[in-house]
Amino acid sequence: MERVAGVILAGGLSRRMGGGDKSLRTLSGKPLILHVIERLGGQAGPIALNANGDTSRFSPFGLPVIPDATTDFAGPLAGVLAGLRWAAEAAPDARFIVTAACDTPFFPSDLVEKLLASTAATYPCIVLAASGGNAHPVFGLWPVALADDLALSLEAGTRKVLNWTDRHPHFIVEFAFANFGGTRVDPFFNANTPEDLAEAERLLTMEAP
Repeated sequence: MERVAGVILAGGLSRRMGGGDKSLRTLSGKPLILHVIERLGGQAGPIALNANGDTSRFSPFGLPVIPDATTDFAGPLAGVLAGLRWAAEAAPDARFIVTAACDTPFFPSDLVEKLLASTAATYPCIVLAASGGNAHPVFGLWPVALADDLALSLEAGTRKVLNWTDRHPHFIVEFAFANFGGTRVDPFFNANTPEDLAEAERLLTMEAP
């Protein structure tokens, strides 16, 4: 499988978690983001964290921290662009980066493999993950070759992921729901609120996928 650099998007404001870094909240005895790092680490490399503010709070993880490519909390696309710029230098042989959200501890362990498989001979192309018929734009495979195009789009005011992806060849890959002790769980379940975090804790006490 070809090399893909990984970027974990942690640049949000965590309003629904009550502020602060939701990615640093504890889940099953370790920070939520560490679950994501470990899950992505077996699929992509090198890996960077996209986060804003004081980077020292992420120093225990030993990964480079890259801020958004804009200063206005422009959403996932700003993190994607930051990741593309970083990968061009950190992994010049990687044609793609893969992004994952910092609050999704159960995303598929074959995410990168399946996203890559759908690219076929098309390049540059964008591939987004989906489950239950719903696309998850934060989980995607992004070609480094489109960095300049994305930068221009952000400068022009584009903020919605699909408004940009629709302008380029793109594919959607559907992933099956996971099974935790007989409970069907969206593999892209994200812990946005304290209640979500409690549910993730409950699921981890059951049979893991």
